[in-house]
Amino acid sequence: MRSRYSAFVLDLTEYLLTTWHGSTRPQHLEPGDATRWVRLEVVDAGEEGEGDSARGRVHFRATFREGRRWAVLEENSRFVREAGRWVYLDGSPGVTRLKPGRNDPCPCGSGGKFKGCCGRG
Repeated sequence: MRSRYSAFVLDLTEYLLTTWHGSTRPQHLEPGDATRWVRLEVVDAGEEGEGDSARGRVHFRATFREGRRWAVLEENSRFVREAGRWVYLDGSPGVTRLKPGRNDPCPCGSGGKFKGCCGRG
């Protein structure tokens, strides 16, 4: 999961496609130039089974910014092990828009106030 998040941050579309299960993988991914991923929080994770019959799940929240707009992608993802590697099967995502105020904690997770961190400018 963390490696896929890093691939989204770095816009490594080939890696994302390689780590996506063939039954649900799209033909191609558009570059995500407008999206700036700033924080990943893994809420819960687990796995069942062994070897190539193993199944995993990850519940995560990923905070991102598009221009001046902030949002959080929250998803319950399913993974399967294939040829000894975990691949993303599918997930149930939801997006919540954020409207941080000047004195609110910064959504990036720095611990600082929004006005002194990502809200400058």
